[in-house]
Amino acid sequence: MGPLRIGNVRKPNETMRLIITTFVGVVLGFFIGISFPTLSLTKMNLPSSLFPSIDLTYIEDNYSGLSTQALFNAWTSLRGNKGLPAPSYKFNERKIWIPTNPRGAERLPPGIIESESDFYLRRLWGQPSEDLTMKPRYLVTFTVGYAQKNNINKAVEKFSENFTIVLFHYDGRISEWDEFEWSKKAIHIGAQRQTKWWYAKRFLHPDIVASYDYIFIWDEDLGVENFDGDEYIKLVRKHGLEISQPGLEPNSGLTWQMTKKRDDTEVHKTTNERPGWCTDALLPPCAAFVEIMATVFSRDAWRCVWHMIQNDLVHGWGLDFALRKCVEPAHEKIGVVDAQSIVHQSVPSLGNQGKAENGREPWEGVRERCRKEWTMFQDRMTNAEKAYFEAKGINHSNAMTP
Repeated sequence: MGPLRIGNVRKPNETMRLIITTFVGVVLGFFIGISFPTLSLTKMNLPSSLFPSIDLTYIEDNYSGLSTQALFNAWTSLRGNKGLPAPSYKFNERKIWIPTNPRGAERLPPGIIESESDFYLRRLWGQPSEDLTMKPRYLVTFTVGYAQKNNINKAVEKFSENFTIVLFHYDGRISEWDEFEWSKKAIHIGAQRQTKWWYAKRFLHPDIVASYDYIFIWDEDLGVENFDGDEYIKLVRKHGLEISQPGLEPNSGLTWQMTKKRDDTEVHKTTNERPGWCTDALLPPCAAFVEIMATVFSRDAWRCVWHMIQNDLVHGWGLDFALRKCVEPAHEKIGVVDAQSIVHQSVPSLGNQGKAENGREPWEGVRERCRKEWTMFQDRMTNAEKAYFEAKGINHSNAMTP
């Protein structure tokens, strides 16, 4: 038998010493470790861009094996709750919820919310604060077809740089308008065979046009030889008109006496209509009335009117009789500006965008739809007012004005 090698055999007392030393080291390391503050991602001041949409507490709680709060509770129990400081708020508990914010933005801090916009064109370079050399204060919209380009060109020339120009194209032809220099700075929106009230409901939300003091919503067939945009604004302000239109020249197509231009005054707000047409001298069409062909709204009036426009009633017929519901007193805040007049040329261009069927011309179907919409709008308004007053316990026949 060879020699016995005992160099690798440990004595019993050495083995026991090694075991005891290892155990003491583990226990001591544990207590030293938990005696120091726990490193938590939620307490680190890291740039938010590093974690744009990550719930740091969720990561810590689900992947560290033991949450920060659980460690704290365990250590408190071990030490007999000897006055350790309370933990700071967890990330989840600092989330934002502000019910008074705009709908859908309740989770945002108020300082970041931009609830309004505009039609100002901006550059793709440079400082945003240097984009605009001026901010137009007024907005003019025309609903147009390319066939009326020369008439629209003359109309646009009547508005200074203080007006933003928006063209709604019902024929889909947009690029051709670039033959006019002003068109390159205008806003162009196109959809086939749509009316100006269809466009207005979808693209002129009050929060979108909030930067503008006045909003012009005009047809394409208006003669403007005796009109100036800046002078018109001066008269509207002077006479306190919230809803207005230029006077119509007597030789143009007239439906209502109220909108006829007068030569002896700057502005008029009442008129004498045909016998039996007015149930009250201060109600439409004898007062508180303008037509919808060349209407001008103040910012506040438009905020109300926009909500009254029905999404499916695209022609706007009947709206002119209801405009008075958006200003008070209506017979003082609605009027016709005689000193700035226009001509209604009565060009049935959009009417011809209808569909010929059953032996009828395209415009006939359009006109029939207009009349139906007028009746539908009146019925909806009447029913809405009736429902409101009945819910309040008020006799609607006495509360509702005609």
